Amino acid sequence: MILHVANPIYDSVFKYIMSDERISKTILSALLKKEVVKVVMRPHEYVNTTRDTLSMFRIDFAATVREKDAEGEGFKDRVILIELQKTWLDTETLRFRQYLGAQYSNKINIRKDSPKGFAYPMVAVYLLGHRVGDIEEPVVYVNHDVFDYNGEVVEEGKEDPFVESLTHNSIIVQIPRLKGRVNNRLEKVLSVFDQSRKDAEDKQVLNIDENKYEDDADMMYMLHRLTAAAADSEMRQDMNVEDEYYKAIEDRDTAIMNRDKELKHKDEQLQQKSEQLQQKSEQLQQKSEQLKNIVKSLYSKGMNILQIAEITGIDKDEVAAILN
Repeated sequence: MILHVANPIYDSVFKYIMSDERISKTILSALLKKEVVKVVMRPHEYVNTTRDTLSMFRIDFAATVREKDAEGEGFKDRVILIELQKTWLDTETLRFRQYLGAQYSNKINIRKDSPKGFAYPMVAVYLLGHRVGDIEEPVVYVNHDVFDYNGEVVEEGKEDPFVESLTHNSIIVQIPRLKGRVNNRLEKVLSVFDQSRKDAEDKQVLNIDENKYEDDADMMYMLHRLTAAAADSEMRQDMNVEDEYYKAIEDRDTAIMNRDKELKHKDEQLQQKSEQLQQKSEQLQQKSEQLKNIVKSLYSKGMNILQIAEITGIDKDEVAAILN
């Protein structure tokens, strides 16, 4: 059965599903490749910022993840901070860095049990509506590590709070690269963002075959929540507002692009005219030199100023000036 679900690329829909702890745990567990046992969204960290005023969506989480201990015999829980940012624009790197800088300087990110002021480890997740260079993989992990002078990995103590306070890992998701790819758990979870599934007549809706997810209770739960969102009139109104806003941005950018093209065309015309004037100036200069040479040649052959003026059509005073 084909489900018509709300497109989570919309900020309003994305916030709606990520506010649901079960869904946020499903998505973050798949991204981190670790079991997330608890997620807390920071209520005051939700930011929706535009290119002039809006263009980037950001949510911060404190996630408790369960992972193997150092001996590999048991498990331990630890808190990590997740800075999740979503944007369609490929010019947001500076803003990403500004937000990360704010995270590093935010006192609430300091471990409560750390008298030395060590911070919680942090992972930055970027959901991008554009491609990153020639990277073909839809999801890439940029992880820091600890090395000695010879480039060998230092295993012992690399999770020390001092080290984790000064570095962070990143996960980059290229939404345009998701097209139909479901090769692992993460791609299955992210398939709900696959824009190749957009309805032909309504881009606010994705058409998803629920039969491909019927063996996965968490994914079915997410799809049913997205189906409910698609039928919610307030959610649709929020999506309409986003469409109107981004349409205004596109219209403005198109106008700027057309203006730039027009200015470039005028600059090219002015440059062409300038080159033509320069060429004419050079031709006139060349003719002037030729006339001067003719005047001097005739004078050397015994003609006087009046005779030269009569032959060349140059005023006698100008002939005299040339000869002087």
